[in-house]
Amino acid sequence: MGVQVSTKWLGEMRFESTNPSGQNLFIDAGEENGGKSEGYRPKALMLSGLAGCSGLDVASLIKKMKLDVADFKIDLDANLTEEHPKVYDKITMSFHFYGDNLKEKKLQKAVDLSVEKYCGVMEMFRQFAALTVETHFHNS
Repeated sequence: MGVQVSTKWLGEMRFESTNPSGQNLFIDAGEENGGKSEGYRPKALMLSGLAGCSGLDVASLIKKMKLDVADFKIDLDANLTEEHPKVYDKITMSFHFYGDNLKEKKLQKAVDLSVEKYCGVMEMFRQFAALTVETHFHNS
C-alpha cells in the first residue's frame, strides 16, 4: 500500500506538507537556524508520530477492553547524538494513565500489545534507537 506526501517550500525555512488524511502541517526551523518557529521541527515530528502511533493502538485497546480511563498521555524523552547527522539513539517512552478505577494489568497488556505487536512506527524506531517503555498509573 503506497502513501503519498507532498511537501512544498513556502520560502525562507518554512514548508507545508500534505497528509493522506487531508490535514496539512507546517514545518519550520527555529530562529537559531534561520526560521521563525512557525511549524513543527522535523525530528520532534518523528517523536510525535511515535507517540501518536502507539497512542492510537492503546486508545483502541482501551475501547475494545471497555476499560475505565479518565485520561492518558505519553511523554517521550529522546537523546540526540552530537555528531552529524544527528539522530535519536535513546528514547524513553512513558505512558501515564489517570483515573479512579484503573485496571493496571489490562492497561499494561494494552501498552505491551502496542509496543510488541501493533505499532509500526515503533518498529521503525527500533532500527536506530534503544527504546525504553515505562507505564505509570495515577489513581484518583
